[in-house]
Amino acid sequence: MIPSSAQILPEHRALPVLRLKRGEDRRIAAGHMWVFSNEVDTASTPLTALPTGALVQMQSHRGQFLGYAYVNPHALICARIVGRDIAHPLDRALIAQRLEVAVGLRQRLTREPYYRLVFGESDGLPGLVLDRYGDIIVGQIATAGMEAFKAEIEAAVREVLNPAALFWKNDSGARDLEHLPQTTEVAFGNVPEEIEVFESGLRFTAPLAAGQKTGWFYDQTANRQRLVRYMWPGTRVLDVCSYVGAWAITALKNGAASARCIDSSAAALQAVSRNAEANGVTVETTRDDAFDALKALQERGERFDVVVVDPPAFIKRKKDVPQGQAAYRKLNQLALGLMEGDGLLVSCSCSYHLAADDLVAAIQSAARHTGRFVQILEAGGQSPDHPVHPAIPETRYLKAFFCRVTRE
Repeated sequence: MIPSSAQILPEHRALPVLRLKRGEDRRIAAGHMWVFSNEVDTASTPLTALPTGALVQMQSHRGQFLGYAYVNPHALICARIVGRDIAHPLDRALIAQRLEVAVGLRQRLTREPYYRLVFGESDGLPGLVLDRYGDIIVGQIATAGMEAFKAEIEAAVREVLNPAALFWKNDSGARDLEHLPQTTEVAFGNVPEEIEVFESGLRFTAPLAAGQKTGWFYDQTANRQRLVRYMWPGTRVLDVCSYVGAWAITALKNGAASARCIDSSAAALQAVSRNAEANGVTVETTRDDAFDALKALQERGERFDVVVVDPPAFIKRKKDVPQGQAAYRKLNQLALGLMEGDGLLVSCSCSYHLAADDLVAAIQSAARHTGRFVQILEAGGQSPDHPVHPAIPETRYLKAFFCRVTRE
């Protein structure tokens, strides 16, 4: 039964109301957490009159309580649901409770404290990402509403985890859509220049403030574990868009004979060398644009048995889809051109707007252009510390196809 606004506790009735148009409550009632500006009944509840980041009562056109949400009148996604329990609007206590639930899941997944701790909507905290690196927490806030709760988040992190430090790496382009500045700052504690990660028995370091995302890509952990079964003595591995070398070093520690990392960042490749040394292996590095590097390797006649293609998102908006599809097709075509005999292509995309079937189509088109025959052996997604919200398809974004490659 949907509660009525009359059931709201007296101390919560002062919260402003945001009412939806007739029929616009179906998606919210089904579990989605986003409200778009064109869904709001602005005649009865003027959206622009609400302050950015304010907590509101979401109501259907009939006045039924749908949940508590925070708002940003200046964004396309103008409100995000943060709670559906009429007795508990978002506050420090509720954030702490959700952190405890999130930690409970991650502790079932791994014994070591290295994982994505909070994955936005999937953990009931839209706009918030927290990654755990032992005793260091690195956070990113993508929305103005969650920015307004930053002090409460910091207090809840102290209460639940009591880490040595919390660092805000709020330098994502997503903040531009919310009219938020891109900043980095220490919330508390002493923050190192590099974070340390333990993954599948291996030790890595990565730059923090100057690194990508929060410093590490925990979403690929499970896929790197999948790679291990495909290693055999003598395997030559190419890690394209390698960042700090996790794919290549995982392969070398599990039987590969040699590995090369390609990345455009000198700092990332310096980290590759340090990580290789720390794990007792040797990795060759090439600093270059991925497309140019693959062309140069092909011209030199170099060949590899395993090629991992893990590029940044080529498609960040719907309007980028045609150009992005062409980029994925071209990159996979270049990768396949470096393989001979019986090999493995691991082709990844973190672009939500690229459907899995479209990545498969890009791989197949690349195979036809290079005279290769491809068999998809398995498909991977993001690691389980990035859970998918069943009502929010946007939380399922990562694709990874493990493909056997032979000559036609």
